[in-house]
Amino acid sequence: MADRAHDARLGGGPGEGPRGVNLAVRLAPEALRHVRRGHPWVFDRSIASVRGGRNGDGTGEPGDVAVVFDDRRRFAAVGLWDPTSPIRIKVLHAGAPRPVDRRLWDDRLAAAVDRRTSLASDPTTTAWRVLHGEDDAMPGLVVDRYGDVAVLKVYSPAWLPHLDSVLDVLEDRVGPSAVLLRLARSVQSAPLPAGISEGMTLRGIEPPERVGFRELGLRFTADVRRGQKTGWFLDQRDNRRRVGELAAGASVLDVFCCGGGFTVHAAAAGASQVHSVDLSPHAVAETARHLEMNRSIPAVRRLRHRGIVGDAFEVLAQLERGGEHYDVVVVDPPSFANRRADVAGALRAYSTLTDRAVRLVRPGGMLVQASCSSRVSGEDLERSMRSGAARSGRRLEVVRRTGQPVDHPVAIDERAYLCAVFARVGR
Repeated sequence: MADRAHDARLGGGPGEGPRGVNLAVRLAPEALRHVRRGHPWVFDRSIASVRGGRNGDGTGEPGDVAVVFDDRRRFAAVGLWDPTSPIRIKVLHAGAPRPVDRRLWDDRLAAAVDRRTSLASDPTTTAWRVLHGEDDAMPGLVVDRYGDVAVLKVYSPAWLPHLDSVLDVLEDRVGPSAVLLRLARSVQSAPLPAGISEGMTLRGIEPPERVGFRELGLRFTADVRRGQKTGWFLDQRDNRRRVGELAAGASVLDVFCCGGGFTVHAAAAGASQVHSVDLSPHAVAETARHLEMNRSIPAVRRLRHRGIVGDAFEVLAQLERGGEHYDVVVVDPPSFANRRADVAGALRAYSTLTDRAVRLVRPGGMLVQASCSSRVSGEDLERSMRSGAARSGRRLEVVRRTGQPVDHPVAIDERAYLCAVFARVGR
């Protein structure tokens, strides 16, 4: 097969963008091997040559279809071109030639939904991730559902020219009453097509400001237009359940409470008291509101709850000075390592959090500490926690280390970002 981007055998074959433009790309040998093994990213530095495009000079715009050939001019892979990112090609398919069209989106979404059958069939949980980007072979695209509202989050402008056909498939496969658009910050800063804006309703009926949903039978709401991520941290669902299993009759401290997921699960399971800490007054108020939404549960009505607004590091020190102690302490901070250069500082921060948190855990109690950065491994997190505990003269017995739930699968190592360590604290 020739590698001319406008070759008739390419048009409509292995992929034609919405503007009818293809790019013919050749890669460095090592990058080609990675792509053939199924890796979804091609970095700009690994591209040996680009031909074709709208001007015939190898230039492309976000969303153009990039067709990867080997040195013998054989088809290797196809993906979406993103000139705004070091990840220049988001690979959609490798192997035999395949068009980039609605059928490809339908196959991908059908497979993703099938992987989540256990969630889709659970009436107690109505919020879950439908599509998880690279790990569902749709790199740079995420779909979450909250009840019958779907939130589509775009992490690359390469997807914007393809939205209509993706939305058609999403409506057919998931059947939402509305689809909202969320844009990553990097996409918001790029030139956007006319009529595209952060938080807009793309299809269906305009949803309310806050969308209600159930998580393991408990009631919550998500701010799908302005909330972090797509409105709720769906990836901690299983860990919130596990904390609930520890909470009957316990006093619990929820640090970085962020809407109160851990707080509400602990309350519903029979915790005697929960203190919820966050730097954001809005997060602490939202936690109280979610508790109120679940007051039909007797254990929630009996709960003694206190919301504390403040910096987590300072609040932990203040609680120690005040003589507070808890049976369960949950520390679920935001990502401390957004870049590789941040890793050393992130590990020091995790260690300091452990140092301060274990001082508040009664002997035999449980510390639950999480990290949400792909640059920090579970082993790294555990080592930093042991170091922090040792400074306080405490010993950690790791009971469980958890990863990502079924709706956040991990296809490549770089996408494993979530880890939580459950550790019993002793002298």
